[in-house]
Amino acid sequence: MPGPPPDFWDARYAEDALAYGDAPNDFLASVADRLAPRSRVLCLAEGQGRNAVFLAERGHRVTAVDQSATGLGRARTFAAERGVEIETVAADLADYDLGEAAWDAVVSVFAHTPADVRRQLHRRVVAALRPGGAFVLEAYTPEQTTRDTGGPGPDAVDITMTADGLAEELAGLDAEILREVERSVVEGPYHDGDAAVVQMLAWRR
Repeated sequence: MPGPPPDFWDARYAEDALAYGDAPNDFLASVADRLAPRSRVLCLAEGQGRNAVFLAERGHRVTAVDQSATGLGRARTFAAERGVEIETVAADLADYDLGEAAWDAVVSVFAHTPADVRRQLHRRVVAALRPGGAFVLEAYTPEQTTRDTGGPGPDAVDITMTADGLAEELAGLDAEILREVERSVVEGPYHDGDAAVVQMLAWRR
């Protein structure tokens, strides 16, 4: 099934409260020390910039891509408030050119797209990473669609992810962490409670 249209995200990101809070994703924060210093990092579906700003504060050179210009405007404001700079690109991940061997790290936090888009995107992620580059991902699994704590609903299993599926889609990366777990996800008003997620830290060969 298709994901929400851009105006859905524009409306969400225009709300007063930051939709997913101002703190970085917990899994990203737990592995951030493994990124090389001053990495060139691409954050996919970055919304209002919480992860991009966190990485920029750690000295990385960060580009945030999202389909919502409204969200990216909030991201730039958030970065300025924190005294850092990030680059922002308004684009649809279905046809965004990630480049070839262009990034030291790519970050995908709850970047849920239709399955056919995701499979093509993940192939491009592998090609876009430099040798030794890192891919960091957290996403909801199909089990999450039965819960009311955030993420895709019952009619959106197609956009969820599994460990087995990611291993196939991201062939060419060596997974250091690849697991399905249940954890408390408390990130702003739209992620709040125990959740079923898949986490991945992998490296380009």
